[in-house]
Parts: sequence; C-alpha cells; structure tokens
Amino acid sequence: VHLGSSARGAACGLDMRVTLIALLCAAAPALGLRSNVASSRAAPRSAARTHMPLMTATATTGVAIRNIAIIAHVDHGKTTLMDAVLKESMDERVLAKSFSDMGVDQDVGRLMDSNDQERERGITILAKNAAVNWKGTKVNCVDTPGHADFGGEVERIMKMVDGVLLVVDSVDGPKPQTRFVLRKALDQGHAVVVVINKCDRPTARPEYVMDKTFDLFVELGATDEQCDFRVVYTSAIQGLSGDEFGELKPGMGALLDAVIAHVPAPKVTEQTADEPLQILIANIDYDDFKGKLGIGRITSGRVKQGTQAVLARPGEEPGKKTKIAELFVFDALGRTPVTEASAGEIVVVSGFDNIRIGDTLTDPDTPIPLEPIAIEEPTVRMTFGVNKSPMAGREGKQLTSRVIRDRLMKELDRNVALRVAETDNADTYEVSGRGQLHLSVLVESMRREGFELFVGPPTVIIKEIEGRKCEPFEKVEITVPSDCSGACISALNLRKGDMLNLNAVDTADGRGSTTMEYTIATRALIGLRNQLLTATRGEMVMDTVFDAFKPYLGDINTKEQGSLLAYEAGIASPFGIIGAQDRGRMLIDPKTECYKDMIIGIHQRAGDLTLNVCKTKQLTNMRSAGKDNDAGVVPKIEFSLDACIEYISEDELVEVTPTSIRMLKNPDIARKNGQKKN
Repeated sequence: VHLGSSARGAACGLDMRVTLIALLCAAAPALGLRSNVASSRAAPRSAARTHMPLMTATATTGVAIRNIAIIAHVDHGKTTLMDAVLKESMDERVLAKSFSDMGVDQDVGRLMDSNDQERERGITILAKNAAVNWKGTKVNCVDTPGHADFGGEVERIMKMVDGVLLVVDSVDGPKPQTRFVLRKALDQGHAVVVVINKCDRPTARPEYVMDKTFDLFVELGATDEQCDFRVVYTSAIQGLSGDEFGELKPGMGALLDAVIAHVPAPKVTEQTADEPLQILIANIDYDDFKGKLGIGRITSGRVKQGTQAVLARPGEEPGKKTKIAELFVFDALGRTPVTEASAGEIVVVSGFDNIRIGDTLTDPDTPIPLEPIAIEEPTVRMTFGVNKSPMAGREGKQLTSRVIRDRLMKELDRNVALRVAETDNADTYEVSGRGQLHLSVLVESMRREGFELFVGPPTVIIKEIEGRKCEPFEKVEITVPSDCSGACISALNLRKGDMLNLNAVDTADGRGSTTMEYTIATRALIGLRNQLLTATRGEMVMDTVFDAFKPYLGDINTKEQGSLLAYEAGIASPFGIIGAQDRGRMLIDPKTECYKDMIIGIHQRAGDLTLNVCKTKQLTNMRSAGKDNDAGVVPKIEFSLDACIEYISEDELVEVTPTSIRMLKNPDIARKNGQKKN
C-alpha cells in the first residue's frame, strides 16, 4: 500500500505495511502458511527501499514547486498573460511599484518586456524568469520569445522546466512558430496545458482552434498522455480565465489551478537529493555589483551559499574550485537571497566570472557534467566591420576592430544561437544567426551602446549534404486581403516559392481574406516583406519558421530596382533633389550631408545611377537666391535599420552610427572592380 507522494503519505504507507505483515504472521498457522519472523521483520525495510516515494521538490521555505515555460507564436499574448498572472498573485502596491521602477505604463502592461527594443518592436526577445505563489505552491515561470528568429531562447530553457503553457490565439489557431515551440516541448516529454487566449474577440472560434491544436499534437507524434492535455480559456488583457469558453471569471485562478493539477512537480527522490550537486546553466545575467550570474535548475543534490563548486562540460577538464558567493531564488519579478536550495528549484548563483550557458555547476569532489543544451544551427550570416566611411568617428565612441570583437564575444555568453568567426580581413567579422531579425537586433543594441560599424548584406549559409549543395528553406504563412492575393502569389512565384496551401475566407468588411502557405528558400525572403507590404498597402501579415536544408535552387532575383548614388561629397540642395526625383524615390532630405557613392535613393529601373544632388541653382540678378527653396521637394522615404539591411545588395553596406544610418557601395568591391577595368 502506498498512499501519496508526500513524506506524511509515505510514513502512513509504511505503518500500514508493517501492520498488514504482522496480521499475516499471526494468521499464518490458522491458514496453513509458513512464517519466517526474520524475513517478516526485514520486509518493511525492503519495501521502503523498493517503493521509495517521490518527494515534492521544495525550496528553503518548504513550499511545493512547479516549473513552467510560457510558449506560443508571436503576438498570441504570452507576455500579457504573464502580466495577468503576476497581478493575480502580487500585492497591488508591490505590482504598481514594479511597473513604476521599470518605467512601464500599468495600463499598457507587458511588464516582462524590460528591454527597450522589446517595447519598441512589441515582441519578446529574451527569455526571462519570474515566480508566483498560488495556494501554497511556488510556480517558477519563464516567459519566452515567440518570433522564429529567437527560437534559441526557447530551446535553452526547455531543460529548466517540467511543463509548458501553450498559448494559442482563439481566432488564428496554431501558427508556424506554434509548431516549433510545441515540438521542442514534446521532445523533452513535458506536460502541456493549452491556453486558448483572446477569448474576448468577437470572431473567436474555440472549437476550430481546439481541433487544429489537437491535430498538431498528433502530427508531432505526441504520446497518449501528452495528447490528453488540459485546456484553459483566457482573456489575458481583461484578466479573465475559466475551464469553459462561456464561463470566464475574473482572475487567473483557473489557469494556476490547472498548472498545479496537470504539470508534475520536479521528480526528486530522497536518493536524488543526496547525490552530488548538478546545476545545468540555462541563462546568464549580469549585475553591476555581483558580476556574472548563472541561472539554472538544480538537477540533483543541494546547493549552499559559501560552499565550493566547479564548472564542467562533457569531454573537458573541470574548472578550478570557486566559492558560491551568493545564492538567490526567484520571487515575483525579483530575486530573494537564500542560504540553501535543493533539487528541483531554479536558482541564481554568483561568483563564477567565466560561467557559460551549457556549463554544469557541480561538486568538486565528484564532478558529473550534464549534456549541454542542443541548439539548432544558424541559417543566415552577415559581416560586421570597422566603419571606414568619410564620416567615420564623428558620432560614436566605439570604433576599433578590437572593441567590436570584444563586444561580439561578450554577446556569445548569453546568445546561444549566435556564431562569430574571423575573416581574411582583420577589420571584419562574420556573424551568423537564426535570421535577419536576430542579427539586426544585435546591430541595434551595438548602435545604442555607441558603436560605429559597417554591416554587410544578409546571406544564407550553404551546406553540402550527401554530396549535394543545399541551402536553408523556411515555411511561410502569409495572410492578405483577397483582392491583393494575385500580386503576392506572383511575387512568391518569381522567387521560386512552392505553394502548399491556399485558403480564402469571408470577412465582415466584404473584402475577404486569403491565407497562403509556401516553402521558400531563406535567401528569397530577403526583401520580400517590404515588397508585399507595398503590394497590399500595409495589410499583409507574414510568419516564417525554419523548415530544412534542401538542394540549392540556383539564381533568384530578389531585387528589381537599382540604387541612386551620390556623385560627390557635399550638402544636398533642394535644387539637386528636385532634379533627382524624376529618376526615383529619395532617401535623403535637403541639407543632408552625403559623400561619394552613398545611396541617396531607389532607382525606378534596374541598375545603379549616379546623380549630383549637391549642385545648386546658378544665381543671376534676375531672381532671388531663396525664392523657391524646398518648393516641389517630395518627402523622403523613411528607412529603419531593418529596412536598410533588407534593402542592400551584395556590393553594398550599411553604415551604422549612434545617430545615423546610411547605405553605400562597398568601397573594397568598387576598388577591385576599378582595378579589373584598368
């Protein structure tokens, strides 16, 4: 008889076994059975060893623990759901102070998006930890990115948790990134709680979404236990949740109850708790006073502040003994110092300057490293180099190749999906990542830190598989108004896309909506987003996810128009820009300083064209010098950093400084072409 998994249940079960054996021994003569007193006395101990109960992992406070990750496709409401959970479990004054300290409007929400770029772009870029207490159980939560380019953030935290909340939009249903994150969770054997969010939307269709989600589980090979998932309906923005679609109640109680009931506690036995310490580091943080901080889950053993530990990896010699300076556990949005924590808890440790993601913090006497986190390979690469333009050094402070290299190597500490390699040019480095957005976020971060640099065009990583040249492909899902679908299909066909599905539905405005699914080469996607946004007047929604490496498709024409180039260095004049407007759309305003071969506009035809936008009107005594300044000047096209990186060709670069973003012809390529002509 075994009653429960708690220590009290184990004790009761042991007492009942002893009583049962004693009764059988007393009744043995009457039943004609032989009894062995020695074996009967030994039986309880043997049974206790054989049926060792699983303990609920506890922190130093003695509360039960659940470790979960919130995963979803981009814009399905993960971070807003996390806000609602925090509001449910935190004191109002403490929550209001947290919003105030982080400079976040409480009405707008998204408290977990603490990074400036996350708030500006409206997406989650970095995975972050928080913890809530609900009915005596501590729930460690990890908010993860939903964009495909930041899938590495999802992969590295999967070994930190025991279950996931799969958030699905009540209208859109599962999307491409939903498949990716769910596959990662199922591969780890995690329990899944499906959260159908945005149930307040008038067009919500929960039954359709439920069927599509179940089909996705089956397609990904989920086990019978995983397919028997728990479903909770929520409206995170309104703070409502419930077990039925039409019975939503204020608060996130139904969601937290489902987590406690369906997500298992960390599987920790008495034997596991006494084993040597093992903590797999899944994240890195930095504190101005404490230095590098390692974040990970205690797989086995106990960790104590002030004790010695080493960092180890399979196949490598363990590092030197180092004292654990400080130990923390997560508490709401902050960290609480503790002196000891046991297996199953997620902790933060300080004192290790060279700690890396994938390291195992282990016992120095018996170092047993865990397998590091497996991360999928990058698919896109760009070059980062020293700014050599005529305007170099005017705006930034971080200019040399040494500081650029140090910054890129520092990024590798926490950006596990990134790769950095040196090139033949000592001033240039090759940086590889999951996608164009993944790399452009890094460029923007460096720009805000005072760096000046040249950035090359994104190119795909080519591999040779079984003797064949292969390139990365992606699955893309595009939703557009039905009257614009023809232009989009034509653009995708010209880029050698392969259509998988086409679905048209009616909408309330009568225009209709068309959703198309394609597999397309990753390099064909470069520049496609802007082209489709123009074709649909900004009403296009595109989602992508990596598919596989497939045979190389050959040449793909991704740019139909050339560039307008500056003829000479100087200040652009209204007269010069008015004359240049007939040749294309301008990217600069009057009085903008430019230099030779700087890209000043988009040519209306293929091929590049050099124009003199610095020339001024010849003055005579028949007209006034300032009579028609700026008259007839068409406003320039505003290009963001992402748009610039997407626009440039193989022979072009983006000049990035703290205050300016310019495009230009690659001077090295131009110099080589000039030598060939000579």
